[in-house]
Amino acid sequence: MAEQARDVARGFLSVAAPEGGSALDAVLLVVSELFTNAVRHAGGVTGFRLKAGPGTVAVTVHDASTIPPRRLPLEVTRPGGFGWHLVQELSVDVRVDVHATGKTVTAVVPCPTGVSPRD
Repeated sequence: MAEQARDVARGFLSVAAPEGGSALDAVLLVVSELFTNAVRHAGGVTGFRLKAGPGTVAVTVHDASTIPPRRLPLEVTRPGGFGWHLVQELSVDVRVDVHATGKTVTAVVPCPTGVSPRD
């Protein structure tokens, strides 16, 4: 499922941020991590959205769990546990909105887009 989400994101970025360079990798990594976390820890993805802003791309993933993600201590001897750290490090803003039917996680990643501040 994360692979399909990355494919969708690549198509979106080819239009919204054709000159994105290495920033595109950051967006794709955030997409992968948010999808993987939703599948592993929250019962799956119930919605997905990408939105280009002035110099940013917002990645939004909805899932059916009301439990917010938590930052685990980094332990090199334990597999996993790095994804949420990566999302927070690669993003200029991360929001978690819990609602009656689950939660919405939005990460805003710096990425040169074709959207101007007035768009």
